[in-house]
Amino acid sequence: MSNQRYMRRAIELATLAAGKTNPNPMVGAVVVKNDKIIGEGYHQYIGGLHAERNALANCTESPEGATIYVTLEPCCHYGKTPPCTEAIIENKLAKVVIGSRDPNPKVAGKGAKLLREAGIEVEENFLREECDTLNPVFFHYIQNKMPYVALKYAMTADGKIAVNSGESQWITGEVARNHVHQLRNYYKGILVGIGTVLQDNPLLTCRLPEGRNPVRIVCDSHLRIPIDCQLCNSTNQAPVIVACIDDPQGKQATLEAKGVQVLFVKEANGTIDITDLLTKLGQQDIDGILVEGGGRINAAFVKEKQVHHVYAYVGAQIFGGVNEYTPVSGAGIETVAESLKLTNPKVQTFGTDVLIEYDCD
Repeated sequence: MSNQRYMRRAIELATLAAGKTNPNPMVGAVVVKNDKIIGEGYHQYIGGLHAERNALANCTESPEGATIYVTLEPCCHYGKTPPCTEAIIENKLAKVVIGSRDPNPKVAGKGAKLLREAGIEVEENFLREECDTLNPVFFHYIQNKMPYVALKYAMTADGKIAVNSGESQWITGEVARNHVHQLRNYYKGILVGIGTVLQDNPLLTCRLPEGRNPVRIVCDSHLRIPIDCQLCNSTNQAPVIVACIDDPQGKQATLEAKGVQVLFVKEANGTIDITDLLTKLGQQDIDGILVEGGGRINAAFVKEKQVHHVYAYVGAQIFGGVNEYTPVSGAGIETVAESLKLTNPKVQTFGTDVLIEYDCD
């Protein structure tokens, strides 16, 4: 059981880097010698030392002959830092215990192979399922070159996201809303539709004391965004990208002068082509986005089957009636067989509010 404890400590360390390593993975490492932890570390920020090198640097005694537990296969190529396999070999470790396999083609089994060729014992897939839960965003991005998309919405117990007038503040309580800011810290980008901007004039920043503001993205087909909205007036706090298909009012130059990136994307049925948008965002190292839009923008991502995770917050309220304000609107589907299938449900409570999470097939 003790070896599981060491890997779980490595997982715990990895989570400390949430929101700080994108588009790199979160990784933790623990060095063990004579059944004692002598060093530990994690990948703290993009461009910084990887977990293995930090753990080795923090050792309280020589790591020669020790075992290192690492949540992801050690890298074996030169990037912003030298390969971790090189450090492991140089420090004469006896064994490497690996959790997740690295799908990056530059690694993908090559790290483990190199270590074995150096005479080091390698154990793979150790607590792999637990280690894999650290990096769904990285795994998707490295294989598809497009962001992992998480849909987030808050609805009442009867499935409404607003009352008849469109008012929606607040469906959930403060504790649940604070959790949303943890998601904003975790995902590199946050995305809304122009309807949300026009109605709510949001800032879309992270309000955690040590949080990181996401890149703020607006789907705005015809560049209707107000020049004086909070997003356009706060580009010094975090980047703003406005995706459009045309610029009928000639706003591009004015927006760019304020620090807003105007991103032209392909048109599909009179609106933004979601797949082209995701491709272009991926090219900017945006590995994951949290979609916080209304029913129409949510429907666009669902229709294109570009949703990989769902955060459904259920507030302890009932609005009643029939209106357009549902989490996913649009034309809908004709048969149950066409539905977006959800898997792996997880439930948390925040006071009287409930969060239901799902993965998507």
